[in-house]
Amino acid sequence: MFHLLTLPFRLVFGLLFALLFLPFGLLLLPFAVLALPFLLLRLVFKLVVLTLVAPIVILASLFAVIVAIGAVIFAVLVPFIPFALIALIVWAIVRSSRPAYV
Repeated sequence: MFHLLTLPFRLVFGLLFALLFLPFGLLLLPFAVLALPFLLLRLVFKLVVLTLVAPIVILASLFAVIVAIGAVIFAVLVPFIPFALIALIVWAIVRSSRPAYV
């Protein structure tokens, strides 16, 4: 609401200071043109770094997802270990006590 109340003042002062600083902006325009090759060089360096780092980040992310899925599966299956041990003991007892067929 405050932004709506102050909107006319911001518009008036914004246009006023824009007109006041327009000559300075026009004087600084050649320096901006001189900075353009450096900005392009910065873009090229960022693209090269992105090209080199992106596959490593993707592989690390895939590894992290695989580890997280393994951790979730492990966390779900760990409570069943006592039941599996009991079943293994029962199976061993039943297997060892089978009658001998003659």
